[in-house]
Amino acid sequence: MSRPPTFTPPPCATARVLHTARGDFAVLDALPPDGTRVRGTALLLPGFTGSKEDFIALLEPLATAGYRAVAVDGRGQYESPGPDDQAAYAQAELARDVLAQTAALAEPAPPHLVGHSLGGQIARAAVLLDPAAFASLTLMSSGPAAITPAQQARAKMLADALAVLSMEEVWQAMQAMEPPPPEDTDTGGARADGGDDSAALRTRWLRHNPAQLIATGGQLSVEPDRVAELAATALPKHVVSGERDDTWPVPLLDDMARRLRAHRTVIDGAEHSPNTDRPKETAAALAGFWDGLGGRRDG
Repeated sequence: MSRPPTFTPPPCATARVLHTARGDFAVLDALPPDGTRVRGTALLLPGFTGSKEDFIALLEPLATAGYRAVAVDGRGQYESPGPDDQAAYAQAELARDVLAQTAALAEPAPPHLVGHSLGGQIARAAVLLDPAAFASLTLMSSGPAAITPAQQARAKMLADALAVLSMEEVWQAMQAMEPPPPEDTDTGGARADGGDDSAALRTRWLRHNPAQLIATGGQLSVEPDRVAELAATALPKHVVSGERDDTWPVPLLDDMARRLRAHRTVIDGAEHSPNTDRPKETAAALAGFWDGLGGRRDG
């Protein structure tokens, strides 16, 4: 489970509802400071069991670099309600949500699309529906096909538990299975400022729709390799990961980047979530990639 450093947005970001043709979505919307040249917009999609808060530490550095950064809860994730029907979370449905979110941003130019883990596979599906809707695609710790067999087993165990237990019961079971955090890292709900977001992590979990978790966990376990389809699009691509990853091995991500002819960034000291492990370095990599594609307008 991802662990954002805090659930409190920076001053540049506003928590609001994005109204779209496919429903309402909770977002954190971070704007560049007044007088800053606005270089573009980024739409950020979180991963499995995650939320918009997983990008919270990226928002201020991206805004300072001149990018409006909009992190979104997809349908059934945290503060974006969703139906109890697993069919509503089919990947094609989630991809169409992304296209609707992009349209609702009402920007004069297409946004840069960033997807972390599950969010990357949803982002890929959205791009394949309409490549012209986006300025670029960044796949962050998101691989070419299904997750590793070990992670597939974990996803199945979670789905089996969600089928018979309440979200609270599953939360308590997960906490009992969690290893104690290393002494030299800020995990387990502890924040860098000395606070504790354990209650916020629990609240986020309880607000996920279990149908969404079951459906998307299943998708991660059977996702086909669509790299050739994606490579055939002219959209600029970027593959970002940590130096270690237990969901898709880093050599597999290296090979995907080669097949996509994509820009490749490995974030030193990060694992599956460079956005929370090394946010400043990750934000710099994102902004640097986008800068290399050219800005869009003066603010």
